[in-house]
Amino acid sequence: MHTVTPRTDQYEPGPVNMRSEEFTSRPLEVVERIRAAGGSAPVVFLDGQPARAFVDDADVRTILGDRRFVVDPDHVPGGPSVRRSDAMAHLGLRPDLITYLTESLLDKDGSDHARLRKLVSRTFTVRRVNAMRPAVERITADLLSALPGHADDDGVVDLIEHFAYPLPITVICDLVGVPVAERAQWQAWSHQLAQFDPARPEVMNRLLGAMIEHVEAMIDERRDHPREDLLDALVRARDEGGGRLSQSELVTLVFTLVIAGHETTAHLLGNGTRALLEHPDQLALLRSDPALLPDAVHEMLRVGGTAVTTKARYAAEEVRLTRGTVAAGERAVAIVAGANHDPAVHADPYRFDVTRHRGRPGEAHVAFGHGAHYCLGAALARQEGEVAVGALLAAYPELSLVPGRPPVRDTVPATLRLRELPVRLGAAGS
Repeated sequence: MHTVTPRTDQYEPGPVNMRSEEFTSRPLEVVERIRAAGGSAPVVFLDGQPARAFVDDADVRTILGDRRFVVDPDHVPGGPSVRRSDAMAHLGLRPDLITYLTESLLDKDGSDHARLRKLVSRTFTVRRVNAMRPAVERITADLLSALPGHADDDGVVDLIEHFAYPLPITVICDLVGVPVAERAQWQAWSHQLAQFDPARPEVMNRLLGAMIEHVEAMIDERRDHPREDLLDALVRARDEGGGRLSQSELVTLVFTLVIAGHETTAHLLGNGTRALLEHPDQLALLRSDPALLPDAVHEMLRVGGTAVTTKARYAAEEVRLTRGTVAAGERAVAIVAGANHDPAVHADPYRFDVTRHRGRPGEAHVAFGHGAHYCLGAALARQEGEVAVGALLAAYPELSLVPGRPPVRDTVPATLRLRELPVRLGAAGS
């Protein structure tokens, strides 16, 4: 799927700009240059602020899992040199919106993070996720049966638009309680958030304002008309929980769940299907042994997980990593795509191999993160991947890429994601 040859002659001293065209279009080439040059490098992070990036598996796991690293700079002894709210205001974000950008589950540490996570974690237990499987299978079957109707005059279907995105957004919106008529809007918002440009704060102001207004209207409607879904449970936690959940935390939790709950899975399906179709030997192996499907999904996540990096962490004290030392207060960036292609952990890391994870305990990759912020919906995403890929291959045994119409990469910085995946379905399976 990704062919990368490290070239240390191309490495140039100085910070790597993670919003640059090079890092956006060829992130793994940059990752391998950093690895070849010592495993860490100064970067200009996505928010335009300096940090130090680490690409090896051991360092990535330490940054994500060691409590000496925090996501909230207010937890650094002595305090940050610049508060997050001040930095956001400097970017031009409206003061009334900044609270919502700092109240996310993803922006909390310690007891605050545990409090918010506990409110939703029961929804994503393995038992509850298994109970959702029939619904996931039904949604998948409906989307697959509709695919021929989306084919153009050449018999080509965009699998991203008509399968990879609709499946996970339908599942998570059903779970949270987002009305069917509003789901296309959520998908549009998700894409606009991913494209955020710090040089255009007015776009983010409009976007966040619209999302917050929309979620608050959903909350008011649910108070008037309760029903059995996750939003109803969160509203009750807010109204009856004795301060367990503030209004801004409730709003932010809802849009974090909906957006994070479909983006990862959508691009797992897009990147993973592309990898299978580009490696016919691995596709044939999976078709001959469907029991390999869970292992194949792990390999798809390893090579095609959408996130190249995670949120920056702050060192609460000096931390010595394998590839360098992070000073107290300094920001460290865990390049998860680097960890997932670390040759010390994954032999021949740019080879796509659906048997690679067979018999390995736990997850050898960090596509879902690591430590306290490990993805809440990982079990659901894996299940959706297994159901979707298995059903797709069974429904369309002649599925293929289209010569002359290659997949189109998206231009969202620090991601591995497709905007389009044109395929020919071929004859339907029995």
